[in-house]
Amino acid sequence: MGLLPVSGAALRSDTRVREAARDIGARYGVDYTDDAAVTALLAERRKSLETEQRRPAAYLGLLTLMAGMFLPFGIPLSPALDAHLFAVLGAAGALTVVGAALLVHARAQWKQALRNGPLAGYREVLGIARAHGIPLAHIPPWLEGRTTGGGGKGAAPIPTYPPVEPAPQAPSDAPPDSAPAPAPSTPAPASVSVSVPPKPSAVSHYEHMADAGGWHDETGCLLFLAGAGGVTWAVTVGTAVGYAALLLVPVAVWIWLAGRRQGREKEELREEALKYVTALEAAQAAGARVPELSPQLRALLDDHH
Repeated sequence: MGLLPVSGAALRSDTRVREAARDIGARYGVDYTDDAAVTALLAERRKSLETEQRRPAAYLGLLTLMAGMFLPFGIPLSPALDAHLFAVLGAAGALTVVGAALLVHARAQWKQALRNGPLAGYREVLGIARAHGIPLAHIPPWLEGRTTGGGGKGAAPIPTYPPVEPAPQAPSDAPPDSAPAPAPSTPAPASVSVSVPPKPSAVSHYEHMADAGGWHDETGCLLFLAGAGGVTWAVTVGTAVGYAALLLVPVAVWIWLAGRRQGREKEELREEALKYVTALEAAQAAGARVPELSPQLRALLDDHH
């Protein structure tokens, strides 16, 4: 099923959120407290939005815009174009305008599909849940119209509502000294409480080092080139000092080996983080309230899916 922003069990745990979700769902014809229905909705809408972005109008607009922008650069290379300078510039301007209009139209159609329909109702439910203190484990970037990396506000962000105070406990109508009610003949089944699996230390380590590294290859290459350049300068000019640059070569090799070792460690930790996210998905499907994921785990989940 995958990790949802919030489970139906978490939405039903607060009476106010449950009623609001049902009212919103009645408007759009979707039961937002049904995990299976929400999963199917998100999968279908994501595929629909990806299809919307790949419409012929978008590709045609991009090609037309590029043709209009690059056509003037061909004037110095072609005498025929140079002989009809004003006509070529007019055609380039027309192509640029038409291409930009097609791209704007395609973008507007994509925004309309994103902002309207059941997705708008689901974002409203998520905003209400957050206002009532229910954590949102993970919000896919595409749901808010953000980039793949999750940056930016997005074309359709989750609405923000004022925080709501927790619901007060209903006072008991029975006096303190009243006798307890007789037990029913058939005991009610006890509710099974599903706990969220604890975060392993390997996952915490992955969160700390997920954004580290990435400079070993570049630094090692620069040091290797510097060593080779120093030796070349020493051979060409005849200065023995340049041979000292050879010391940079083992340093470059050491940096490369350190980067490779860090990469292997990060890959092993990444596998542990994926297992932890899978355990969270299973716990959420069983009714547990999953806390908000860290940025590193959210990025891992986006790349994995």
